[in-house]
Amino acid sequence: MRKYVEIPLEVVERLVEGKCVEGSLRRDEWTGKVTFRAYQRHPRHRHERVVCQLENGWLKETPLRYKFYNSVRKDLGRRVVDVVMHRELNSAMQSLEIEEILDNV
Repeated sequence: MRKYVEIPLEVVERLVEGKCVEGSLRRDEWTGKVTFRAYQRHPRHRHERVVCQLENGWLKETPLRYKFYNSVRKDLGRRVVDVVMHRELNSAMQSLEIEEILDNV
C-alpha cells in the first residue's frame, strides 16, 4: 500500500535549494491524507543600541524602551552594593541626559 505526503510548493523549493526545513507531519482525520506543515519561524531582529558602557553593566536603547543592566559582587556588602548601584544608575542617567541634549541641538 502506498501513502502520499502532500508538501507545499514553497517547502519543495527550499529543499531543492539545499536548505533544511523543519515542520510536522500530520494525518487529516477526515481525508486520511498525510500533510507536511513547515514551521513559520522568523529570526528576531533586535535593534538595540548601547547608550553607555558602565563599570559593572550597560544602558541600551531599543525602539520602545531603555534597558539598564548592573551586576555587583555579593561579597562587597549591602551598603557598598547600594552605593555602587546608585552611582552606576546616576552615571547612566547623566549619559542619557547628555545624549538627549545633543539630539536636540
